[in-house]
Amino acid sequence: MLEEKSPQRTSIAQLGEFGLIDHLTKHFDINQPSTLKGIGDDAAVLDFKDKKAVVSTDLLVEGVHFDLAYMPLKHLGYKAVVANVSDICAMNAKPTQITVSIAVSNRFPLEALEELFAGITHASKEYNVDVIGGDTTSSQKGLIISITALGEANAEDIVYRNGAKENDLLVVTGDIGAAYMGLQVLEREKQVFQVNPNNQPDLDNYTYLIERQLKPEARKDIKDLLEKLEVKPTSMIDISDGLSSEVMHLCKQSNVGCTIYEEKLPLDPQLISVCEEFNIDSTTVAINGGEDYELLFTIAIEDYDKIKANPNLTVIGHMNKETEGKHLVTRANQKIELKARGWNALEE
Repeated sequence: MLEEKSPQRTSIAQLGEFGLIDHLTKHFDINQPSTLKGIGDDAAVLDFKDKKAVVSTDLLVEGVHFDLAYMPLKHLGYKAVVANVSDICAMNAKPTQITVSIAVSNRFPLEALEELFAGITHASKEYNVDVIGGDTTSSQKGLIISITALGEANAEDIVYRNGAKENDLLVVTGDIGAAYMGLQVLEREKQVFQVNPNNQPDLDNYTYLIERQLKPEARKDIKDLLEKLEVKPTSMIDISDGLSSEVMHLCKQSNVGCTIYEEKLPLDPQLISVCEEFNIDSTTVAINGGEDYELLFTIAIEDYDKIKANPNLTVIGHMNKETEGKHLVTRANQKIELKARGWNALEE
């Protein structure tokens, strides 16, 4: 019987910081005209000419934002980029560059970081963003990833959170709640595995949900879609912490209230069946789950005819006077006060 070779483990200390950076960044190409200088100098040099620069930063911490028991490092690298690109898309801007910084403990060999950066490289190509810098350092325990994303937009195209008006329609892209249920499936399988490591999970019935959790996509297509439809949103945000939390952000910043209709929420059929299996209410998952990276935006009611037939967009409600509050109207026509029960990174 052949002996299984154990995977190669190269200590990152062997390369030193600059050797490690050279090794991990050698596959990054420069494609954006706005990138004059990327990796290799003290700082990157960018030229957005007459465009406005849009900037967003995100921090991902092992044990808080991700669990490597079921999150492959390649997927993690990809998802880290997506989370940041999504914030740029939520400003109705075009993502152009990212910087990537990592802190890593000595339990990670070079091969693990190669996997992580393979995911980052794949995402940077998929979203056509240049990786223009970053940093690497050691961490006492675990893995920390910090990504800064930059984008460009004409001043008149940028959409903020504070532009929603009374009677504007509330629109969501794609479907919601699937990423949260994907996480529930993975958590359950992790617990089963801990009890019996020989038990191989059968995940065929959960493929869409798991993909939405492990390999989400940012909606870079929506900016162009809305331009073609000749619709400019009045406010916009991405759904990373849960629909209810994001709606509340729009309401607070725009000084309006809202009404959401349960029957209008876009749910994937797989989500509905798995919620039944887990005995969880699908509406609760849809409004409180997070990490869908769909876009939530408001449009003037006059623009309804332009978007009503588009399969990518669903009107889920409307904005109203601030004094009317924020409500969910159930299928039974009951009005329930909307509460922000989305994910909070600062909770214990």
